[in-house]
Amino acid sequence: MAAPAAAAAADDSSSVENLPETANGPTEDFTEAQKRPQFGTRFLTDPRQVFQHNAWDNVEWSAEQEEAAQKKVQENCQPLPAEKQEEFDSRANEYWNDFYTIHENRFFKDRHWLFTEFPELAPRQKAPQDSEEMGTAVQYRLNGEDVPSSHTDTTFPGASASYRILEVGCGVGNTIFPILKTNNDPGLFVYGCDFSSTAVDLVKSNPEYDSSRCHAFVHDMSDASAEYPMPDRSLDVIVLIFVLSALHPQKMQNSINRLARLLKPGGAILLRDYGRYDMAQLRFKKGRCLSENFYVRGDGTRVYFFTQDELHDLFSSAGLEKVQNLVDRRLQVNRGKQLTMYRVWLQCKYRKVLAPP
Repeated sequence: MAAPAAAAAADDSSSVENLPETANGPTEDFTEAQKRPQFGTRFLTDPRQVFQHNAWDNVEWSAEQEEAAQKKVQENCQPLPAEKQEEFDSRANEYWNDFYTIHENRFFKDRHWLFTEFPELAPRQKAPQDSEEMGTAVQYRLNGEDVPSSHTDTTFPGASASYRILEVGCGVGNTIFPILKTNNDPGLFVYGCDFSSTAVDLVKSNPEYDSSRCHAFVHDMSDASAEYPMPDRSLDVIVLIFVLSALHPQKMQNSINRLARLLKPGGAILLRDYGRYDMAQLRFKKGRCLSENFYVRGDGTRVYFFTQDELHDLFSSAGLEKVQNLVDRRLQVNRGKQLTMYRVWLQCKYRKVLAPP
């Protein structure tokens, strides 16, 4: 399934505070986004200054804190009966549609970090389309490969584009619309899919939706037999932001394998998702555990909490090579209420290997 990325923020304790985005309002200009420091650059050196900023990066956990988190997870890991788990699996589509029926586009939040962390999505200078496409086709032939259908098929949406981006679990367009707004490259085409038909309808009803530059569609990421509207080896970038964690763990590998086939050689998957012992995981009460590190929220949607090794195994087993795999261990601060919240997110980039000449 392609679960809505924005909805992945919801848990039993807080439906909005669990996303890394911290502000609503108009999407900032790309030039402003460029000024933002990357994650991991603001360090808390004096605990007395903790409430001077909204967030601190790479906050080290003490051995006691780590042990307490492990104990909390173990105490609450009492899996629900199999028949109840099957119900949540079979009705997943209903739960996500219900979520967006209730929240509509109020879950749209600016991802101010998007272009800083993932410059692959930022405006870029492209070579003339015809010469670039021709050069790539020649490279396939030199490698002894068949030229992929994306170079000859002109019937799929975005077929004439020279740079194609797909966001899986697009929600209400938190990634799609900032890209379209900041990138005027005529060769760019953006796809967005989601498990929720309600979310896709909201994307299409957005005034910034332009069918000549983007294509939104309903898709179940976990269904390995479900077809994508674009051919294999046609995408430059695939974006997974708080979406892989919504899949059943047993369906993750096949889903990543399928996405890897959509990438051009040299193309990349960009991921940001929940890490093990994140605040959202520690807040789950007993009766919400489906399996180890896999939970169901009060609204019926599900979430998994990863380790770096688990994600590396998923991507490398799909034939992708690591570019980045890091932990964003952050201390978020509510200065008004004088509260601190420990967040753990993972950020990855994995690339499809270029075929050797």
